[in-house]
Amino acid sequence: MAKPPTHARAVIIGGGVSGCSVAYHLAKLGWSDIVLLERKQLTCGTTWHAAGLVGQLRGSQNMTRLAKYSAELYTKLEAETGVATGMRQVGSISLGLTADRREELLRQATVARIFGVEVHEITKAEVHAMYPHVEIGDVTCALHLPGDGQCDPANIAMALAKGARMAGATILEGVKVTGVTDDGTRATGVNWDSGSEQGHIAADVVINCGGMWGRDLAARSGVTLPLHACEHFYLVTEPIEGLGHLPVLRVPDECAYYKSDAGKMMLGAFEPKAKPWGMGGIPEDFCFDALPEDFEHFEPILEMATKRMPMFETAGIHTFFNGPESFTPDDRYYLGEAPELKGYWIAAGYNSIGIVSSGGAGMALAHWIAEGEPPFDLWEVDIRRAQPFQRNRRYLKERVTETLGLLYADHWPYRQVETARGVRRSPVHEQLKAAGAVFGEVAGWERANWFALPGQAREYRYGWGRQNWFDNQRAEHMAVRNGVGLFDMTSFGKIRVEGRDACTFLNRLCANQVDVAKGRVVYTQMLNERGGIESDLTVTRLSETAYLLVVPGATLQRDLAWLRRHQGDHAVAIVDMTAAEAVFCVMGPKARDLLSAVSPDDLSHKGFAFGTAREIEIGMGLARAHRISYVGELGWELYVSSDMAAHVFEALRDAGADHGLKLCGLHTLDSCRIEKAYRHFGHDITDEDHVLEAGLGFAVKTDKGEFIGRDAVMRKQDQGLARMMLQFQLEDPEPLLFHNEAIVRDGKIVGPVTSGNYGHALGGAIGMGYVPCPGESPEQVLASSYEIEVAGARHKARASLTPLYDPKAERVRM
Repeated sequence: MAKPPTHARAVIIGGGVSGCSVAYHLAKLGWSDIVLLERKQLTCGTTWHAAGLVGQLRGSQNMTRLAKYSAELYTKLEAETGVATGMRQVGSISLGLTADRREELLRQATVARIFGVEVHEITKAEVHAMYPHVEIGDVTCALHLPGDGQCDPANIAMALAKGARMAGATILEGVKVTGVTDDGTRATGVNWDSGSEQGHIAADVVINCGGMWGRDLAARSGVTLPLHACEHFYLVTEPIEGLGHLPVLRVPDECAYYKSDAGKMMLGAFEPKAKPWGMGGIPEDFCFDALPEDFEHFEPILEMATKRMPMFETAGIHTFFNGPESFTPDDRYYLGEAPELKGYWIAAGYNSIGIVSSGGAGMALAHWIAEGEPPFDLWEVDIRRAQPFQRNRRYLKERVTETLGLLYADHWPYRQVETARGVRRSPVHEQLKAAGAVFGEVAGWERANWFALPGQAREYRYGWGRQNWFDNQRAEHMAVRNGVGLFDMTSFGKIRVEGRDACTFLNRLCANQVDVAKGRVVYTQMLNERGGIESDLTVTRLSETAYLLVVPGATLQRDLAWLRRHQGDHAVAIVDMTAAEAVFCVMGPKARDLLSAVSPDDLSHKGFAFGTAREIEIGMGLARAHRISYVGELGWELYVSSDMAAHVFEALRDAGADHGLKLCGLHTLDSCRIEKAYRHFGHDITDEDHVLEAGLGFAVKTDKGEFIGRDAVMRKQDQGLARMMLQFQLEDPEPLLFHNEAIVRDGKIVGPVTSGNYGHALGGAIGMGYVPCPGESPEQVLASSYEIEVAGARHKARASLTPLYDPKAERVRM
């Protein structure tokens, strides 16, 4: 074995397909000073026993872009490296067996059309012609994606490794990384042990591609990498005469997938309740190992398979395999720089889609490392979404029993996870529960999504139509529009930025002017150099040297990381204050009446203007009231220290009995904000979306001086917009919009709906989304005819560039 060098530009930990892909793509970018260290042998963890399915269609445009890239890369790797990859474009077929699954598949077909993936809805006869072995009597829908394929996973990794070596990278087997070194702020290298020797490699960046070993390795550096291994089962038959190369077949209602290979048939499973493995860590000597068979666990899947594919009744079993794969709390993998430690990068947690993901993920991460920012929006898989508590092993063990099965479960809108719940709760959680709250979970926070009536079941009954809480949401929504509603938004992320340079620092990061008077609340974005939106937030000036930044709970770690990344020599302290304060939002035209009943302070429009904040008395307690709104009505956000939260909530609730107060959930917050065309980070606005094209130019002050993204804003002003954010209302009040339906302009699909909900005050489904419009005026854009495609059916839609509800924003300034 060659001895590891003493210095490298990048050290990659782990020689599975993920690590090999990162090495390949960094080398292709000209980074020849790369070292990949594998503790045993390349592919020996999970890659070698992966199924090798290459499905291009994912749940979003950019994840689909990455999967398509993988498929294209694997097709050409053999010619480049001489390593046979087994890549065959055999296509795939997905079968639905229920009405709900039919709706899901038809919606997936719409998504495929939006993202340019060839898809065909095929008949039972066409299924049988392509796949004569499958029983089709109970099939309700079938999709065929001819561009999908399958490959040899181990050889894909080997081809990537060879390509990396050909471009100058060093790949060493039998060298274990025992730890990542750091100087307190950034990673500085790795310590290694080959069994006979030990040493250190100094490095500019370290990339953890350690798969199921990655979590514990990251933890030793204080880095959160929430993943847990699960047992994953499949069987392979003896050779079956005349089998041939069949499309990959997925039958999600039976938790099964089928793949023909070398004349044999593979049956794999994503069972509803999985078996976590390696709770105490992965054994030191684990290498090309299988886990003990558990035929009883697999038997229900096989029983359904023998009916779906009668050949399994007679074919002998060649291999029954059980091997570990890593799963994450939300079924999405992790990419990016760890927020806790600069220079520590991650590509791990692939949830059994590592082969199709790693080609694109390696490319995207390599560009991110080399260029300092991702090539496009990767928030869906960004490591900064992980919450520190999620490194807890008991939490992970419980959650992954569910997330493995969710890959093939019905993907109903608003579906809630059921395991590992109750970790983060508001101080008034029990009061909300007693009032009928039905909770959802985001970033570990239990949040009231809707409130059940007395005697109503406190549970979701899922479906693609109006779910069982639709009328509850309508009542809550109309209370906010006509009366007064109360939301618990304690899950907001709250960041205090304080110090003599606080104003200068934040004005450098924020697009709006934050050098305002004490008590002013500023709505703003933090931009990247491309003018894309890194954060959507409010900034409240508390004093000459102190500000409070309020961000979505899901983006808190991302926003903290962005602030700290740019702190430099600014004399500021950046402190997460989220747990210190509860937040109650009192919203609606009667909000002033309710607050006046519990507070002696002046709450008149003249005495307490919109966009200002100050301390007020409530009951026998105190709150800092921010006159701001995310629902488009008169209202205040009340920030209350956690010790007084229960008292303030009870004072509002009790006084509310005389003012028609309605407790409201997050579904209503969402429907109100979409009706008002307020943007939501991660859906309508991302780091890929230019702030002017997102319609947020009003929050940008280019005349205040330099700030990150200013040049990109000025260029866009000169060049004109390439696309515009529009709001849509369906003319037919019956269909529902959720997300990723197709926007159809003059008969042509032009993009996805970024957010959708039902606008109860407007009387129809409301959606938002971008429409390409290079060189066009707003009048030309609005002159077109618009439809929204929902599960293959197109519905006429009214389009608007201004909010359809209260377009002049008069109601928030009542």
